[in-house]
Amino acid sequence: MASRPTRLPDGTRILDAIGVGVLSKTYSLSKIKEVLRTTKKASIRERRMPAHVVVYYVMALALCSRMASQEVLCWLLEGIRWLLQGGEYETTSKSGIVQARQRLGWEPLQQLYEEVVHPIAEKQTRGAWYRGWRLVAIDGSTMSVADTAENEQAWGRAGNQREKAAYPCLRFVSLVETGTHVLFATALGGYHDSEITLAEALMGQLRAGMLCLADRQFLGYKLWKRARASGADLLWRAKNSPAWTASSGCPTGVT
Repeated sequence: MASRPTRLPDGTRILDAIGVGVLSKTYSLSKIKEVLRTTKKASIRERRMPAHVVVYYVMALALCSRMASQEVLCWLLEGIRWLLQGGEYETTSKSGIVQARQRLGWEPLQQLYEEVVHPIAEKQTRGAWYRGWRLVAIDGSTMSVADTAENEQAWGRAGNQREKAAYPCLRFVSLVETGTHVLFATALGGYHDSEITLAEALMGQLRAGMLCLADRQFLGYKLWKRARASGADLLWRAKNSPAWTASSGCPTGVT
């Protein structure tokens, strides 16, 4: 039996073209350049790694977290050369990669996320719907970041009475579409910030027609009231024996 071809006629690996194609379909080149202009991060002069390539590179790093940074760049550029037809993009050194990412900063990535990422489930998507409601959930977690003085000052570090953790750590809370696992709204904070405080910033992203699920640590009058004001329906867990009193402000619908 003949083996299946793994490369396109010009030598590009098929998987590379597909991977970059998925990125470019979700985040179009025109949209990325628009965000770069808005955030004043567009490349002024021609570089080995222009700003729009760096944006794709940062996203590729998240998809290929087990690969070395230069390997990810080679993978990305091979696909981009085929996809954009005619772009003369070259690999660069590790220091060049660092400088390119520093020039880009975080602002374009945040704006791109806020403008593009949204619930994507269709009617036939399994696990995304319940009796006409779009199922979403709110939850939080932590993530280790690079061990730098700047990150420790910005995010903090876990520890106990004996020693500190090896890496600084940030805390995040997200709204996620359960059927697709798309995190369509996220709030970042320091390790010692409360998930409840971070969650308050996300309630405005809920919409009528959604059924929001949450664990019992999120149940409280202030957050419940803000979530209800969005028009979404809520299904939040509670402790076995909550001590609701008239002064505590029991959420509407909780008994």
